[in-house]
Amino acid sequence: MSKVRVQMMMSLDGYIAGPNQTAEKPFGEDAESLVTWFHGLKAFHEIYGLEGGADSPSNDVVREGFVNVGATLMGRNMFGGGPGPDKAWEGWWGDNPPFHTPVFVLTHYAREPLVMEGGTTFYFVTDGIESALARARAAAGQADVRIGGGGDTVNQYLAAGLVDEIELHLVPTLLGKGRRLFAGLEHARPALDLVRVVSADNVTHLKYRVINS
Repeated sequence: MSKVRVQMMMSLDGYIAGPNQTAEKPFGEDAESLVTWFHGLKAFHEIYGLEGGADSPSNDVVREGFVNVGATLMGRNMFGGGPGPDKAWEGWWGDNPPFHTPVFVLTHYAREPLVMEGGTTFYFVTDGIESALARARAAAGQADVRIGGGGDTVNQYLAAGLVDEIELHLVPTLLGKGRRLFAGLEHARPALDLVRVVSADNVTHLKYRVINS
């Protein structure tokens, strides 16, 4: 059976982005340390068609994150472009985004589908998380649905009991402020069953099965 999977980079104090995210700083202020380990990997270079990159146990973890994914979900903040109905913004990832699947973007503003290179088409969903997930499941078929972020979107799906698996890329840094993962779950706290730990340079990968009550 297909699963709903989450992968998120997170600081030791629970932040997945710093404050004041902008087009120039998509992870927010003073949050570069969250992604430094990732940008240096051989797997990152492969995703973007580049040569080089470092050997690391993290490479297999990152590659696995793209296996058997048939559709992707994300919030408007992850897609970017700022608040409001920006019809011109086409994402952070250039003409050939790394998803290569249909991507369903949760938003308050309707927009026509955005067709990109490499099999990625962004669909903008205005009628809530369950509708977006239903559309993603239909597009994915027997494959999994990945929730790419951001934190608010992941927290909504966790609160609704709709996540099956979550992998945290825990970075040994303290941000002190920004956007938190696991916020707003006071009344819907799923249990997490640790199934794997992979230690690597500047990051520890923690994979959990989500047990929804």
